[in-house]
Amino acid sequence: MHKRLNGWLAAATAVAGVFLAGEARGAGAVTVLGGGLAEACSEAARAGDRALEDEKTCTLALETEALNPRDRAGTYVNRGVLKLRRLSWDSATADFNQALRIKPDLAEAFVNRGAAAIGARRYAESLPDINRALALGVDEPAKAYYNRALAHEALDDPKSAYFDYQKAIELNPEWGLPKEQLARFTVTRR
Repeated sequence: MHKRLNGWLAAATAVAGVFLAGEARGAGAVTVLGGGLAEACSEAARAGDRALEDEKTCTLALETEALNPRDRAGTYVNRGVLKLRRLSWDSATADFNQALRIKPDLAEAFVNRGAAAIGARRYAESLPDINRALALGVDEPAKAYYNRALAHEALDDPKSAYFDYQKAIELNPEWGLPKEQLARFTVTRR
């Protein structure tokens, strides 16, 4: 039986735009505890791993372990995060969809599905998912705002992008990526 901590969604939300800094997209893992394969999957997703072997660990956990619904949904999210890092947008999206079938209010599944849409250049499709994740209380909203800013910018809405980058900085002043993006903007009064 897997133990859960209060606030079991203790991982970073996906950052589809991390690729701008030369890193992989996606980092929104869900904490799963208990010492089994699902926990190893969770640790790999949280650590930023990209190995196909880690994805296989997640699959084996889903196929062989008796997981409660939260941990099963979280394991789908974690496997999806690993797929995001390998730029497998459609396959990752399928895992986030499966997680949402199990747990329809899982904010990390929504924000990661939004990140996959951004990665696949389906920017308009990403916005409802990111907005839903924010409404549900995603664990790291700064990253959701950053993703939404990327989508707004790609959709030629620089004003909304600007305010979302600002919000990301407000929520996480130490995070450099939104600061780098915001430095490209020039604000003029009309």
